[in-house]
Amino acid sequence: MTELPFAATLFLASSAEGEAIEPASPGVMLLFAAVMCATYVGVAVERFHKTVAALSGAAVLVILGLALHLFEYPKIYEFLKEDLNIFGVIIGTGILVDVVGKSGLFHFLSMYIVRFTGGSATKLFLTLCVVTFLFVAVLTIVPAMLILSSLVLVICRSLNYKPMPFLLSVAICANSGAIATFASGLPNIMIGTAAGIPYAHFLQVSLPYAVVSLVVAVVILRLFFQNDLPWKQTDEQRQELKSQIETFDPWAMVEDKRVLVRSATILLLTVVGFVFAQQLDVGMDFIAMVGATAALVFAGKGVEDAIHKVNWTVILFFMGLFIIIGCVKQTGALAWVAQQVVQLSDNKMVLLVPLLGVFSAIASSIVDNIPVAATLIPIVKDIAADPSVSIETLWWTLIISCNLGGNGTPIGSISCVIAIYALKKEAGVHVGWGTFLKLGGTIMLIQVAGAIAYVLFASGQGWLPSLTPAG
Repeated sequence: MTELPFAATLFLASSAEGEAIEPASPGVMLLFAAVMCATYVGVAVERFHKTVAALSGAAVLVILGLALHLFEYPKIYEFLKEDLNIFGVIIGTGILVDVVGKSGLFHFLSMYIVRFTGGSATKLFLTLCVVTFLFVAVLTIVPAMLILSSLVLVICRSLNYKPMPFLLSVAICANSGAIATFASGLPNIMIGTAAGIPYAHFLQVSLPYAVVSLVVAVVILRLFFQNDLPWKQTDEQRQELKSQIETFDPWAMVEDKRVLVRSATILLLTVVGFVFAQQLDVGMDFIAMVGATAALVFAGKGVEDAIHKVNWTVILFFMGLFIIIGCVKQTGALAWVAQQVVQLSDNKMVLLVPLLGVFSAIASSIVDNIPVAATLIPIVKDIAADPSVSIETLWWTLIISCNLGGNGTPIGSISCVIAIYALKKEAGVHVGWGTFLKLGGTIMLIQVAGAIAYVLFASGQGWLPSLTPAG
């Protein structure tokens, strides 16, 4: 096997736990990268269903990996190991949301949100953006998105508003909420644990920029969708809307108040479980499955129907995508590119921070932020050996850029995938790559540029708290 120049002295970590990967030959790297790119093109042009494209790409890369002795078959299970909790959360929360929805609870809650905002598109838009930010900061992206997407669809049907502006806004604002706290996103937990960053430091450093990035997203979203919603209404239109809202009955979809109360209680307890999952030392997938089971036992009617309503196509899409990413990562290609980016900076902070921020954001929008974070953690640790480098600056750059990079493409974050799938399945609305790139790509570029400037400025002012190196 032909090795890269630095392979004799460097074994690249493939995970936060530090499992070593020997880089494959450049030809193998290019071959695997080409298959990944071809799969992404297939997903983008939509000649085939995106799930079929992802599973096909995964099958090709697994066959190539086995044929070239790059890995053994059991390795495939390791590719999915880090993301099994995501599948559990999607399945559990999906069942919970379906059962709770049938109780009439989401209709009940949506009617009160409509009354609170008066049906005003502007007030509703701002309320949903802020609620999304808070939900994700507390619950993390997957459960928050599954709950909020159901609420948004009910509200839009009630007011006859286009769902795309609201659902895409919720998806994009979710990525701002993901950088707010230590536990609001898996990359935060991975990087925060590796770097030894206390929970309080997130509130001090990343939360302020999370709010700034939310404002940036809200402004651009408002401009992008200026012709899609009745932002400005005449007095006559407002009065007509008010009269319409007064006819809305929150209890219209409630068949049994006892089932409604049970559903609300189970949902509330599940949300509380998500909040305290880390302290309870259990996975969020466990909390989601317990909530789903409780809903089926105490409030469910059609068990088969509830299970059928789970987003199985999304789960299979992510499964194919994660296998593709794992195969490409196994060649050492992602780590090799990251290493070249670092070497370009010559460890000069004024170059290193922008290069790290841009690379991690773009890579996260293409291959998901979890493997990007896992690949860059050991590289950043290696850079920390240079006493002239501010390691705190690099960690915060990585945390913020990995999360906000998810806004770049329709498959860059789980929130975007869930929103686009909900639009397609529940509202029959198609969101093309071109449309999303114009919106999400623009937001990502501005947010990441702002993040780089923010971290450099905070570092220069001495605002970044010092860290004790994690063991």
